[in-house]
Amino acid sequence: MSKRARLILAMVLIEAILAGIRWYLARYGMANPDRVTADFQVVVGQTMGMAMGGLLGIGFILFFVAASNDRKAAQNKTRR
Repeated sequence: MSKRARLILAMVLIEAILAGIRWYLARYGMANPDRVTADFQVVVGQTMGMAMGGLLGIGFILFFVAASNDRKAAQNKTRR
């Protein structure tokens, strides 16, 4: 499996976990309005959105690094 494929698989898995946490916290806030602050949903949305967006941005950069490493490994394989 190439490094690009492993990176994509890892990013999808991590993003799914973060989406699950976001979903859980949103449901918790709706189910327990007396236990959370009035701006709980907004704070959860902003925080988890920033975490997911930041991770996706880092993953985008890492994808190009992995693609470059895959190309270098393929070139080294053909030289030998």
